[in-house]
Amino acid sequence: MQSIKTPIYQARQIREIENLAQQKFGVTGHVLMQRAGKAAFDFLHRRWPQAHKVAVFCGSGNNGGDGYVLALNAQERGLDVSVWQVGSHDNMKEEAKQALDACRHAQVPMSRFDDKVNLQHPDVVVDAICGIGAHENLREEVIAAVRKIHKAQVPVLAIDMPTGVEADTGRILGAAVHATATITFIGLKLGLLTGSGIANAGDLVCHDLQLPSDLLSSIDPVAEKIHLSAYHALLKSRPRDWHKGLSGHVLVIGGDEGYSGAPRMAAEAALRVGAGLVTIVTRLEHAAMLNISRPEIMCRGVSSPEEMDRLIARADLAVLGPGLGQSQWSRSLWEYVLKQNLPLVVDADGLNLLSQSARFNENWVLTPHPGEAARLTGVTVQEVQSDRLACIRELGRRYGGTCVLKGAGSLVCAPGSLVALCDKGNPGMASAGMGDILSGVIGGLIAQGIPMGEAAKLGVCMHAMAGDLAAKDGERGMIATDLLPYLRRLCNPVQPHL
Repeated sequence: MQSIKTPIYQARQIREIENLAQQKFGVTGHVLMQRAGKAAFDFLHRRWPQAHKVAVFCGSGNNGGDGYVLALNAQERGLDVSVWQVGSHDNMKEEAKQALDACRHAQVPMSRFDDKVNLQHPDVVVDAICGIGAHENLREEVIAAVRKIHKAQVPVLAIDMPTGVEADTGRILGAAVHATATITFIGLKLGLLTGSGIANAGDLVCHDLQLPSDLLSSIDPVAEKIHLSAYHALLKSRPRDWHKGLSGHVLVIGGDEGYSGAPRMAAEAALRVGAGLVTIVTRLEHAAMLNISRPEIMCRGVSSPEEMDRLIARADLAVLGPGLGQSQWSRSLWEYVLKQNLPLVVDADGLNLLSQSARFNENWVLTPHPGEAARLTGVTVQEVQSDRLACIRELGRRYGGTCVLKGAGSLVCAPGSLVALCDKGNPGMASAGMGDILSGVIGGLIAQGIPMGEAAKLGVCMHAMAGDLAAKDGERGMIATDLLPYLRRLCNPVQPHL
């Protein structure tokens, strides 16, 4: 695998980098603030070149200092700037106070914010209220400022973090600015890329503030972004004498009464990413129909788990759970498969049954959505979403193996590696069957000999990118099987579109 890494940090690590910048290179907080404010203004001017009237909301911390520097730069470039000061400015840090004093000296128009102010129709609003320092619910005055920003109904640029989004988790602190774009500094923050933060950040850009790359790499990140190009070596061309047995045999186990579509989608997804053979194990009454619907997929109806023995012996792994249900038939298959020495991808009702009878296994990939993750960890969905990084680490600790926490900013936790984050995907993928497709993709990749952790990361990325390609025809109305033709393209990276 190529070394293509984009590190992701939490607030504590960003502060460590800032401290190292001063200790090793003499780059003071004042210098960083000047660079940040200038970078933010330059981005604003590029993004909205026709904007003339700019309203800047400044808090009393260093994020507010960045806003004051932006305001001064904007005025010097001839823009009509107004600054709204949110909260008490009596105990400002020295760097922020210097930025405020520079604005005063230049006679930048400034006023204390209250909820009765009239913004007078700005072209762009800048959010520089809280930044990465907020961890508690916002004060009422700040919430009022957030409401005022939204009421303006104009583009919003957030500096470093949208106010009200916690940098470490993406949790919403009572209320949050919904930014059109966010410019963040030094490194990407986890809270911008997962949970609710991803919806509030808008278009995201990161500016390194001219710090040396080796300085950033000296601090271990909490996660890293998944790049499909890093995995191209795992998808290399096959020699001319290749045969289907070398591409692996996937067993898909599921399809209780009324749920035959789920294993069918998982099975075809496994084929579409290159598995050589796929067999569905399902209810007797579903077998004939599934054989007809996709003749390349083998199908075996069973009434008892022992009927799977020959199939298990020939399979390289099983995808356990799509449409499995929780009936006696379902439980008997689930229990039987867990006793076999077979690599597994566990999804859907396979996870729901696991939450009722916990097991530890290093030889599986678990793929819960937030609701399933909540059942597996004994917390609420809200608690899962409020700290997705902590949740996926807990899943790995309790259950072993590789875990995928699905959702906006999907996370993958594999033994011995950093948590990986996928920033691809779109709301059109919030529809039935998407999880079945993902489980089949991961299973199909493992069957081809790709290690579980790498297969999970690659599979999550391919699945999300296929969703983005399918969404070019519109997100609304997109269905899970729309991803299938794009999966075939993505697993053949020599194609020109990549």
